[in-house]
Amino acid sequence: MLADLMAGAAEDADARRAVIPLAAVEAEALDQPAALDAREALRRGPNVKIIAEVKRASPSRGDLADIPDPALLASAYEEGGASAISVLTEGRKFKGSLDDLRAVRQRVSIPVLRKDFISQPYQVFEARAARADLVLLIVAGLGQTELAELYALVGELGMTALVETHSAEELDRALEIGADVIGVNARNLSTFELDPSLFGTLAPRIPDGVIKVAESAVLQPADVARYRADGADVVLVGEALVTGDPISTLTQFLAV
Repeated sequence: MLADLMAGAAEDADARRAVIPLAAVEAEALDQPAALDAREALRRGPNVKIIAEVKRASPSRGDLADIPDPALLASAYEEGGASAISVLTEGRKFKGSLDDLRAVRQRVSIPVLRKDFISQPYQVFEARAARADLVLLIVAGLGQTELAELYALVGELGMTALVETHSAEELDRALEIGADVIGVNARNLSTFELDPSLFGTLAPRIPDGVIKVAESAVLQPADVARYRADGADVVLVGEALVTGDPISTLTQFLAV
């Protein structure tokens, strides 16, 4: 599944590049205001912090929610206390777009994450051109040289990389490149199976000072509480918010 998602996202990026060349996107990226300080926004606090996600669909669940105005939802997330907004920009399986990201960025004043299947510099420049503050890099989908080069580019453009892992070996690879915002995804992106205990297993291996983000397998406050007890600074939540009452659910999660 991950290989298909990475390949599809790369094909779509190639199609966009055929219309808007790399040089043009790079120039647009460099012309944007400075990215917001996502590390400061996500740094550990007395309560867990939430990255709230704009998510219409997923490969495992299909359609989740009709979100005609992603900026309106993101604004509600911000008012509800989210520390950052995640925007799915993958179009084939998640039904997102860079237009969603642009709309959200114009409406909110907190950091915005481009969540996609990034494998090439063009996609990183696109993220900054759309004024993303964070970019997701998935260790399992990248070779170590690719990962290091993309991580460096994200930093050069003033953004923050959320480096996603799903095993001890992937975590070691993330630490090797100096990642200081590391996600542990309970969902195996190759099989899409969930292991809610994975964060608790890997968190002790993450050094102090690295922002720890727990991803997936969040349905209720008890799930957030478990992640927090296991050391999470931040929990990224998508499906639980968009499939229920987003603000009531967010409020309950933030109380942890």
